[in-house]
Amino acid sequence: MQIHLYNAIMVSYDMHEDDAKHLNHDAKKLSSIKGTKEKMKSQISSQMAPMSNKATRISANRPIRNSDVYDLLLKIPAGKVSTYGDLARALGNPSASRAIGRILGENPNPIKVPCHRIVMSNGRVGGYAYGTAKKRQLLEKEGVSFINGTVKNFNNFRVYPQSNIKDRD
Repeated sequence: MQIHLYNAIMVSYDMHEDDAKHLNHDAKKLSSIKGTKEKMKSQISSQMAPMSNKATRISANRPIRNSDVYDLLLKIPAGKVSTYGDLARALGNPSASRAIGRILGENPNPIKVPCHRIVMSNGRVGGYAYGTAKKRQLLEKEGVSFINGTVKNFNNFRVYPQSNIKDRD
């Protein structure tokens, strides 16, 4: 007999005849968990404030595709940098800086698609799959200088890539 329990975690295991006696005990625990979950859900929903217009506008923005982000990265020349926010704005979703960071972290080919050229809006290095020291090393090799962990003359090195995303629709 195979049993599947779904809730916070999915558990799947084969159950032998001698384990059947534990089934009733497990079912009672699951029922108790479901009851607690429903209670908490109703308490939380009664205490939640309505969403603001800003959140509604955010959800109405254009979804960001990984391939669109990678295409933009290819437009940033060696020795130049852009920011997570610059990419988000270029892709029509100005509040998606964190999503851009997540997508960059999933970059399957960081040699061909230079995600190391994306820095934080204040010019600091920001994250990199191979570590911030490696990111800084790559940027310095391309001619970008740093002072106290921040791109020196940040605005001189910063570019604002433009997306061709309108062509896609």
